[in-house]
Amino acid sequence: MSHLFRSFIVVFCLFTLSWAQPGQWSLAIHGGAGADPAQMTSQEIAATEKALEAALQIGIKILQDGGTALDCVESVVRSLEDSPEFNAGKGAVFNAQGGHELDASIMDGKTLACGAVASVKTVKNPVSLAHRVMTETRHVFLAGEGAEQFATEQKVDRVDNSYFSTPQRRADWEKTHVKGTVGCVALDINGNLAAATSTGGLTNKKWGRIGDSPVIGAGTYADNRSCAVSCTGTGEEYIRRSIAHDISARMLYANSTVPEAAKAALDSLPDDTGGMIVVGHDGTIVLLFNTAGMARGAADSEGLRRIGIGDTDRDLEDL
Repeated sequence: MSHLFRSFIVVFCLFTLSWAQPGQWSLAIHGGAGADPAQMTSQEIAATEKALEAALQIGIKILQDGGTALDCVESVVRSLEDSPEFNAGKGAVFNAQGGHELDASIMDGKTLACGAVASVKTVKNPVSLAHRVMTETRHVFLAGEGAEQFATEQKVDRVDNSYFSTPQRRADWEKTHVKGTVGCVALDINGNLAAATSTGGLTNKKWGRIGDSPVIGAGTYADNRSCAVSCTGTGEEYIRRSIAHDISARMLYANSTVPEAAKAALDSLPDDTGGMIVVGHDGTIVLLFNTAGMARGAADSEGLRRIGIGDTDRDLEDL
């Protein structure tokens, strides 16, 4: 099997008990699957690693200070949305019309409350609007003009659509080749899980196309009984298989471990599709992908601090 199409999995088994002990926490992030680090310049790699580290440190501080998993995943994803290195928020890819349409979702594993937005064009941080959908409406999913009107009512930060453009994304649009998304999953000291995902979608996507990132159960899922999941890659494949929920279901119904459930879900996807990050209720962290690379990071209360893009991970102090 070629380097490009083999699966790559990183597992951090943090706790030996079936449930995490009080005071322990876990955190994982991703900045999208599909980019091949062998095709990136040293400057691009350094910028990506710097952005991953900054986002990871935000999450670490929140969890160390006793913050909730829900606040953690929103704050981390906002940081990744604000970074031009990733396909979410600033740096979102161009659609076929040369504009930007953004999607995001968030889910609380304690209550199964969730919120999502799709095809928003002027919302600076879509993940926060998704959170408002969860907390300020009786709905789960708002899209298009309805989501934009809701953003006006909620007075969230707005920007012109051109804000999301970067020279690199324009070049990607002209080459029509980019996959990516950003996400975060977390377990807080009270044993609660949460997940959030945000994306600009696929480069050159059709106007109105919506992928898995805002679809609860496909690209995002969290349930305190099992795990929290955020996915990245070709969204249609994740939607068809309800990948995020499938991982949780395998744990609940087949008593699979986090690594077993995540690997089985990845194996159900076509080669070179994408990846996922998972945190289990026991604190186990799994980061896996079947592409050439996936920007990612992980941390926990036991001192784990790692980030990576390709086949290897690096301790933060090594950067």
